[in-house]
Amino acid sequence: MRPIFLRSVFRVAIIATPILLVLHYFATHVLALIHIFFQHPGIAITQREVANAYLNGTLQESRKAPQIPKIIHQIFHNWKDPANETLPSDWDQQRHTCTEFNPDWEYRLWTHKSSLAFLSTHYPTFLPAYLSYPHPVQRVDALRYFLLYHHGGIYLDLDNGCLPSIKPGSDSLDALTYFPLWITDGGRGALSNNILAARPNHPFWGRVVAELIEGRGALPLGSLTERLAGFWKRWWCLWGVLRYVEISWGVGQWFIGGVWDEYHRMLQLGKKDVVRGDTIEGVVDEEVSGRLYRLMMDSRPGMDEWVFFTQGRGGTWHGWDNWLFLEIGDHLWIFSMVLGSLVGLMGWLARRYWRAQRGKGYRKVKSEDMEDRSE
Repeated sequence: MRPIFLRSVFRVAIIATPILLVLHYFATHVLALIHIFFQHPGIAITQREVANAYLNGTLQESRKAPQIPKIIHQIFHNWKDPANETLPSDWDQQRHTCTEFNPDWEYRLWTHKSSLAFLSTHYPTFLPAYLSYPHPVQRVDALRYFLLYHHGGIYLDLDNGCLPSIKPGSDSLDALTYFPLWITDGGRGALSNNILAARPNHPFWGRVVAELIEGRGALPLGSLTERLAGFWKRWWCLWGVLRYVEISWGVGQWFIGGVWDEYHRMLQLGKKDVVRGDTIEGVVDEEVSGRLYRLMMDSRPGMDEWVFFTQGRGGTWHGWDNWLFLEIGDHLWIFSMVLGSLVGLMGWLARRYWRAQRGKGYRKVKSEDMEDRSE
């Protein structure tokens, strides 16, 4: 009887081990995904709060001098015809609102050609990873981080424009230059990367750049080991079916949110070497904690007003799963309850299966057999 029992245990172990490994891997990624939609660290500020502080002079008094250089960055990569650098008419109109309302600012439009020249000159080690991204929008995402780290300034997607200045005699974006760094918070849990700003060589963007240079989000194309690693990087996105997930988690807004959270965790631990030997003391923020700013830009009705920016046609790379995750962000608790119910159901089924397997190898002894043995 013992060999039968051992065989059953061995059979269950063979079946259960890979299932448990897959469940563990899947669960860790699901937990990381859920965390993306919760509140992020940092200091949340609305556009109206920045505007009021600028108008009454408290922003200038507390900050002494602007920290972000007056440079506006935008990126236009024509994916269908790289040689054609003519902007669509609506994006061109959006762009002109920023140049019109910020005449003292330098404007830089980065195309395929100028982007490659910039990376080849300043970050040649990143160029192979940059070219290996499976989706063109990932190159646009990665490039903006390198531009902010290297040059500083304000980056805007082409579907964003600028509103007129709130203060006569100043440019419309001047008030936003008094912070060493700020990132966009769309109010749906996940941080956004559509409008970003920083002084040059900020350690947060240094950390982002360091991760990208080390291959975050790239598809390895070298040895067999690297190819297998590339496969496992993409299997959970169903090889492009979950396109929004792959882009956002690989190099996009979910990636930025993860680095943002990690950066602030290191601040709480009191570590000064946040990235490559640079220190945070006295350069990140005048707050003792060193926390960074989240500029609130929720576009839903009834949310805080937009004072500096406008929103036009966008989402040129979005797929069906973009809508899905926007709905998750708006109904996070419902999603969490459904996910918890599914996990509980899987646990219950696994327990029933285990009990059924434990019963194998045993045979109920009939009373007639017992009588035969007693004679």
